[in-house]
Amino acid sequence: MATTGSAHLGAVDLHCEPNNTEHHTEEIGTERLIVRRGQAFRLSVEFKRPAFVEDKDQLKLFLDTGPSSSEAGRIRIEAVKSTAKRGKWTYNVEPARGILHLTVCSPANACIGLYKMQLLFYPSGGEGLQQVVAGTFYLLFNPWCKEDSVYLADKDLREEYVLNENGIVYRSFCLPLLWNFGQFEKDVIDICFEILDNSLSALKEPSSDALKRCDPSYISRILTAMVNSNDDKGVLSGRWDGEYDDGTPPTKWNGSLPILRKWSSTGAERVRYGQCWVFAAVACTVLRCLGIPTRCVTNYSSAHDCDGNLKVDHYFKSDDCTRTLPSRKDSVWNYHCWVESWMTRPDLPSGFDGWQVLDPTPQERSDGIFCCGPCPVKAIKEGHLDINYDAVFIFAEVNADVVYWFVNKDGTKRELSVKQNQVGTQIVTKSAFSDKRECITLNYKYPEGSKEERDIYNHAGKTIQPTNKQYQSLKVKIKQVYAVLGSDFSVYFEIANYGFVDKDIHMVLSATAVTYSGAILKEFCKRSTTFMLKAASEKKEVLRLRYEDYGDHLSEHNLIRLTAMLLTEDMSEVSLKEKEVVLKVPQLAVKVDGEPILHKKLAVQIKFVNPLPIPLTRGVFSVEGSGLTDLQQIESPKATINVGEEVVVTVTITPTKTGLRKLIVDFDSNRLRNAKGFANIIVRRA
Repeated sequence: MATTGSAHLGAVDLHCEPNNTEHHTEEIGTERLIVRRGQAFRLSVEFKRPAFVEDKDQLKLFLDTGPSSSEAGRIRIEAVKSTAKRGKWTYNVEPARGILHLTVCSPANACIGLYKMQLLFYPSGGEGLQQVVAGTFYLLFNPWCKEDSVYLADKDLREEYVLNENGIVYRSFCLPLLWNFGQFEKDVIDICFEILDNSLSALKEPSSDALKRCDPSYISRILTAMVNSNDDKGVLSGRWDGEYDDGTPPTKWNGSLPILRKWSSTGAERVRYGQCWVFAAVACTVLRCLGIPTRCVTNYSSAHDCDGNLKVDHYFKSDDCTRTLPSRKDSVWNYHCWVESWMTRPDLPSGFDGWQVLDPTPQERSDGIFCCGPCPVKAIKEGHLDINYDAVFIFAEVNADVVYWFVNKDGTKRELSVKQNQVGTQIVTKSAFSDKRECITLNYKYPEGSKEERDIYNHAGKTIQPTNKQYQSLKVKIKQVYAVLGSDFSVYFEIANYGFVDKDIHMVLSATAVTYSGAILKEFCKRSTTFMLKAASEKKEVLRLRYEDYGDHLSEHNLIRLTAMLLTEDMSEVSLKEKEVVLKVPQLAVKVDGEPILHKKLAVQIKFVNPLPIPLTRGVFSVEGSGLTDLQQIESPKATINVGEEVVVTVTITPTKTGLRKLIVDFDSNRLRNAKGFANIIVRRA
């Protein structure tokens, strides 16, 4: 407090609890003020004069924001004494006995960030100026405010995409992974702004960056760069080769909090390691914390098109039908995760407001750095590839053609087939109304093969391939029984000749361990045979896959690619079918012992049974849950877990928030990772 005369202003009460409750930030805490833009908040100031004379006493409000390290770079705002709300910071004074009540309101397009309030009092009696630091507060985006560019009208959608601290991220075909977003844990808001402050833009031009923080499209694009660490002091380092000894395997993470806290506590050192769903989930935490409605999205059979030609090429050797690696890095991922955020796009022509694709996984550079988006989902569906940002790359992820080639010994190539419906087979997110999956494929693309879809391809500048339009009489289907990791199981191939003549067929069946990003690890089973298939007849083949053959070669995603290739003797007809199988890992059993009461200890029992035909070592259980417990890690009480053996551990948690909470558990060992489990826990007050 600074003064040149008598001290007329005393203590300031920021009314954190009622203000935070009205601004939907009370879950972060009520010890400090956290409010949303475009919405009023109140504070009270002790007043030590007999009365405040409206026309003579003057009270002014100033707000400072921007770079805290530089006085010269500080942004100072003088609030206008008015009840009008639009376009300016405003305040109103209501005197009472011994106290001044102030109502402060920010414009709906104010810059988010940390603000410091200062009050200047000019008394009517001619005494000196008094200056009081009234306190600090965070200002966030406001999806409850109609004038805010992130306004989301539907209450249920706000509850899910802003306020829900738990969620589901879908990985290998529609398998739900529970995730603890934890955006309202007390320290997360500080870490979110720390991330923004460490961006290349903020470090290079801090004042300019601060002034742009009114724009959710700017903020979200910055975050797609900062969640990965490829170009800056970003949060996560990506790795896909299975070598994680110097960090944490991506499959072990159950939530964003340990990642964000580790990054912050180590002075913005990158956290090892993440893959697409981890990048997306961490981005979702940060965006929800800042007030931007956000959801995680999974695209199955997601194309990674490096050269922008909207094609992904796969090559096989013509002599033995073995897959060969191309020189380019085009690939089709079993799945790929990104996020969508809700906002208006005044920087674009009309019609592109709403959900925007943001992809923090480092795949290709955009404007020189690894970032992607925001890109309107509507632009992807309608083929407007000139719309900012990165529409060409995202369009290919859900629409690219897959082209199969034979490569001859002399290096020449022969096109086998073009699959125009193999990419973007299903696009899903968690429903806002339950824990079920919601299909949003039609938000991104018209039905496969429809006239609208073909028109969009043409609009996108893509020529539809006329290749292989001739009738194909050879067909193959691939089916398998429910496959559990550690078991032997059978794969069934149904081969049909729908033609009118008998055909001599060379058939190649294979099973290959692959990563979810499409990288080949090991072809562990292959069978070639030649036979005659009569016209209008069918034949079945069985491939038996044994754990002793595949167990040593799987990635942590437990993916096996099945391939069937049929070739007629004269090579006039080729039929190719591929399918990827995810081996299931049994869930952990989680049991809560007792009644969950706020701030009282609660015992939770976790049970694991070794499903593999080999012993396991180095077993570790991980437990976390927003409002329940920070990350706990417990070593297995048994150093070696034998085949079929059961391990039971008990952990103690102390709930810190009421309501429905999710406890998420994980088990990892030397040969088995990604065993998950959860418990829904309803916490009540004593």
